[in-house]
Amino acid sequence: MLLRLSSVLDLPFRESNLLLQAAGFAAVYRETSLTEPEMDGMRHALQLILRQHEPFAAVALDRQWDIVMVNAPYAGLLAGMSTPAQAPAPLTFIPPPRPNALRLLFDPRGFRPHIENWTRVAREILGRLNREVLWNGNEAAGALLQDLLATEGVPPDWRQPDFEAAPSLVLPLEIRLGECKARFFTTLTTLGAPQDVTLQELRVESFHPADADTDRLVRKA
Repeated sequence: MLLRLSSVLDLPFRESNLLLQAAGFAAVYRETSLTEPEMDGMRHALQLILRQHEPFAAVALDRQWDIVMVNAPYAGLLAGMSTPAQAPAPLTFIPPPRPNALRLLFDPRGFRPHIENWTRVAREILGRLNREVLWNGNEAAGALLQDLLATEGVPPDWRQPDFEAAPSLVLPLEIRLGECKARFFTTLTTLGAPQDVTLQELRVESFHPADADTDRLVRKA
């Protein structure tokens, strides 16, 4: 009955396990670390997914928005922006502790000075993270949210989430590197039929050109 209820409510595996345990039952869905040998196939699948998105950037993220794997264009972005996180080797699994994509976005030494519409992007990201925290009660995500809000230069009024504002259908990301300016939009993709908590919580963020000039710029590079 509880599993059927979880299915009808479309609960994530992690929350379904908590529901079962609260009722005195054992968890049904296992949670396997990506470092385990049995995840070799999944790591290979991530390599294929990220490589196929080239020449555009793509990155695999875990539940905490930590970077698990990147393709070559994303590694190039990290290297070109001189972020505090060392650019990882493309298509290589990154063991913990991993750099965090959202911390890099908010860090004054990270992506932030290179994003021309940073205020709009950061405000939207905070709204998404707020909804995630409220939805699944992820304590680590809640701590991440508080750290981001405490980052230098973040306006105090951002501490009050605006849940009345509808999320943008498409949020352009305007990046400047030297004399070049590129406009992207991103999509988040999850696995369609996962059978493990870790796999269900993996997401791939892909960068797509938002205009023809960006498309030509990236392909020419």
